[in-house]
Amino acid sequence: MKNIYIIRHGETELNRLGIVQGRGVDTDLNEKGQGQARAFFHHYRNVPFDKIYTSALKRTQQTVDNFISQSIPYEQLSEFDEMNWGKHEGQSVSPNLTVEFNALLNGWREGKLNHKTEGGESPLEVQVRLKQGIDRIINNTHEKNVLLCTHGRTLRILMCTITNTHLSQMDTFGHENTALYLLQYDQQQFKVIKSCNLDHLKDGF
Repeated sequence: MKNIYIIRHGETELNRLGIVQGRGVDTDLNEKGQGQARAFFHHYRNVPFDKIYTSALKRTQQTVDNFISQSIPYEQLSEFDEMNWGKHEGQSVSPNLTVEFNALLNGWREGKLNHKTEGGESPLEVQVRLKQGIDRIINNTHEKNVLLCTHGRTLRILMCTITNTHLSQMDTFGHENTALYLLQYDQQQFKVIKSCNLDHLKDGF
């Protein structure tokens, strides 16, 4: 049995400001995000993790850096990077941007999963690389407790992939900063133990 702890990174300043932050924007955690990361570490520090995985973006590495500093083996996998939002990366929320994003999201909910922003990725394209990434993790059978830190839209697509949920339903999976999904994998299928869990933030760190 493999236990896979999957979390979204802590808050960044672009998160707070509502600026589009995808694969092409490599930002640091802000003060609140650092506090969320400390709270997660405090709550789960006694889990005997065999391996830490993150995306190639520093906001994920910073979120689990307290675990990495405990000399737990660590690997970056770019397969778990955030979706590329193309021309919208780094843009502030505006009425025009909101209209474009709502049209894109509504299209995905209708099953138009090849749709994407100019220069960006579609959900189907992200899913292809996520399948490669999760296969790498589950094939390391000697790792029984694994922590993976990734991104919001990526997390939603990953959870659809793991649970055999159609991608048109991806928004049913919550993705708060440092929210935890705990999965058990028995070499055949995944079982969801915790969904979008934020108990660690009740610790007050």
